[in-house]
Amino acid sequence: MSSVTSLPLHTQTSSVRDRVSPEEWEVRVKLAAAYRLAALHRWTDHIYTHFSARVPGPDEHFLINAFGLLFDEINASNLVKVDLDGTIVDDPTGLGINYAGYVIHSAIHGARPDLKAVLHTHTRDGIAVSAQKDGLLPISQHSIGFSGRVAYHGYEGVALDLDERERLVADLGDKSVMILRNHGLLTGGISVEHAFQQLHGLERACAIQVAAQGAGNAELVFPPREVVEKVEQQAKAFAAGDGPGVARHWNALIRQLERTDTDYKL
Repeated sequence: MSSVTSLPLHTQTSSVRDRVSPEEWEVRVKLAAAYRLAALHRWTDHIYTHFSARVPGPDEHFLINAFGLLFDEINASNLVKVDLDGTIVDDPTGLGINYAGYVIHSAIHGARPDLKAVLHTHTRDGIAVSAQKDGLLPISQHSIGFSGRVAYHGYEGVALDLDERERLVADLGDKSVMILRNHGLLTGGISVEHAFQQLHGLERACAIQVAAQGAGNAELVFPPREVVEKVEQQAKAFAAGDGPGVARHWNALIRQLERTDTDYKL
């Protein structure tokens, strides 16, 4: 299998950028940045998880990673474009895509046009919380911000069966945050930036929960219900994804990324 570094990246960049709309190229750059940021935060599981984003325009296409590239190898040009039926529209790498990724992401993109990006991780802490009967606990400011907003989907094995898409979508309902039981985390958003902000908060909430549960025999403190309800109301401004906080969060992340990595824009 060829590595990404053996691909003619500069030629590839020119040809891909020249054949897509400016709007699509902008989404490609943002999605590639999300992959690189996930690698920076160590939210990766080798080559086995996937982020996607809807391609702007009338065609029901979405972008996803080529199967075989690490997250820190993803750039704007080597993302694969696929339609909701699984037909590859454009694959500059020739590597194809992870079929399980297609099943999960096509389900959500097909049923939820409001979610322009869908991010899925297999982190240690995310899977640990997904394996707990009570799921995400309201024990931190981070987790309470997701109170009432998290959907759960039971584990059915590796997501290779197309009929699981119906149950996945039914379990997600009108929410944009989901914990996949015994599997991992998933967030959607009205933009790549919004989906990443939600993932950032959810990963942090899970890490805090696992750390708190591992602190010997310490009894967990649960805030009063009225406090939880207060934070739920306060968190609505972030949940919608259309406030200034999303852009500020994203721009700070990009500044952090670009101190060491600008290749995602190729």
